[in-house]
Amino acid sequence: MIKFLADFPAPYGDIVYYLLFAIILLSFIAFSVMFFIWLERKLSARMQDRLGPTRTGGKFGWLQSLADTIKLLTKEDTKPALADGVLFYLAPYVSFAASFAAFLVLPLGSKMVGYSLPIAAFFMLSILSSEVFGVILAGYASAGKWSLFGGIREAAQVVSYEIPRGICLLLPVLIAGSFDLTEITSAQSGPFWNWFIFYNPFTFIGFIVFFICITASCKRAPFDLAEAESELVAGFHTEYSGLRWSFFFMAEYASMFAMSALASILFLGGWHCGLIGGDEVTAFGSIGYLLNLICLVGKSWFLIAVMMWMRWSLPRIRIDQVMMICFKYLLPISCFLLIGDALWLLLFPTNWQIYWQYAIAFTMIFVKLSTILRLFTSSNTTQPGKLPGAWQNLETPLMYQKLHHNVKQQLASPLTQPSQSASD
Repeated sequence: MIKFLADFPAPYGDIVYYLLFAIILLSFIAFSVMFFIWLERKLSARMQDRLGPTRTGGKFGWLQSLADTIKLLTKEDTKPALADGVLFYLAPYVSFAASFAAFLVLPLGSKMVGYSLPIAAFFMLSILSSEVFGVILAGYASAGKWSLFGGIREAAQVVSYEIPRGICLLLPVLIAGSFDLTEITSAQSGPFWNWFIFYNPFTFIGFIVFFICITASCKRAPFDLAEAESELVAGFHTEYSGLRWSFFFMAEYASMFAMSALASILFLGGWHCGLIGGDEVTAFGSIGYLLNLICLVGKSWFLIAVMMWMRWSLPRIRIDQVMMICFKYLLPISCFLLIGDALWLLLFPTNWQIYWQYAIAFTMIFVKLSTILRLFTSSNTTQPGKLPGAWQNLETPLMYQKLHHNVKQQLASPLTQPSQSASD
């Protein structure tokens, strides 16, 4: 606790401490959401040649997020005439409160946690899952069939993906022997091959399954069936506007960060950078706390960027395909991974486990370096004005336009030639 609060009477010191923590945390979430909006706009612009987002909002586009914030704060707040007023107004705050409460037990670094809970991993999954109650209330209270469809879709999706997500969470819990996120992270201190993603083949695949599940839980494409602009207009928040719509938006991005941070803690070493032999605080003193925060936030932002990358790369799938992926594929795979992880801990000698960690860690480094090298050294054999890849050397639309323009000039030249000679 902060030193100047130690002299406060017993209950009031704790109240002031948690109030300050809540204000700092809320500010961090708000500024993170603004950064994520900017990042998603820039990624979509670069990936799909959207010229507007690459140029709007000043030199780097920071002013666009500020303009969006001002627009949402000043926009008219409307409500359908037949909507249930109490539930309609309550729904966005329920969703945001669930996302906000998960940060109370999320350690952002060594000894940097609002409330240390021995079952923090279980608490985070359970409290983040309660965000769906706000979605259901919004869909039900809006008195519209598209909103109701979106809320029911999200309820089915979240409840379904909770099962393989919770099973994958047990993989690092078995290795660390605790649900405490601080203890799970401490078990991964040291070099990066100590991270649980490299511990055995089951945790490596388990991280991929866990990431797919948290993407679906956060309503991100290709699992954004709760919003589905093409068939449900905007789904559960069709009737919302202004500030209350922004709370749904903040809840989604806050859940993305919380889930990504949880995935980083469970599988990617948490706040450990993986480049030194021990803990950063022990090695660098007070600067180590800042390094812890930078490492965890950086890993979380990277996973969020991957979610955005998937959104602008993959098409939306149908609701029956969403359910099929969960129950037909992810659920049996996660059960197999849990059994395999338990057998690995029981049957395989410790030195074999260490050799596997070395092998998979350095193999992943080799794959990443070779991919980066290929991006910068790939030879471009495509002729100018022609398409690459599967459409090798076919004419581009620009070349067709240029050819059409040349033909028009050739057809027009006999008519313009006499006038030119006469003028000469």
